[in-house]
Amino acid sequence: MSLIQLMDADIVLRPFQAGDSAQLHQAVRESLQELKPWMSWATENYTELSAQGYIAITQARWQERTLFAFAIMQNNELLGGCTLSSIHPIYHFCNVGYWVRTDKRGQGIAGRAAKLAARFAFENVGLVRAEIVIALDNIASRRVAEKIGAHYEGILLNRMIVGTAVCDAHMYSLLPSDFGLAARL
Repeated sequence: MSLIQLMDADIVLRPFQAGDSAQLHQAVRESLQELKPWMSWATENYTELSAQGYIAITQARWQERTLFAFAIMQNNELLGGCTLSSIHPIYHFCNVGYWVRTDKRGQGIAGRAAKLAARFAFENVGLVRAEIVIALDNIASRRVAEKIGAHYEGILLNRMIVGTAVCDAHMYSLLPSDFGLAARL
């Protein structure tokens, strides 16, 4: 698992490692104001122990092939996270999620990470569709999806829960053909 690295010009996606907990905690705490409206796990109670627990869960789920959580790295600095989650075992699709720490936003990092993760899903997990599900008011995340050329498919009613709120969501998708690949199982 830890040998997997997805790279573009200057970022690396790799599975989270136990040694990432301090940097993950720091990045989340720094970015709470931007993350809290959209990520249920981003709360004032997020601690380094929370980060350790998350990393342990992601490592176990990676082995089960039910969640692929990547640390977004640049020069050994953790910039954020990108996940392939809610992997459907029959219809072979997943959700792509991404976040980038506050001081690194606006540099195209989330989009590049999402594309690397989606390509991994198509080439290594056997998925045929990657969905990006975004709460209606999350304009920054919509910009990411649009900049990477994700297909806009409309608004889905009651599609997300953020905290305790049931939310409608924009649906975007990426397909193997977007990467010059054929859909294969």
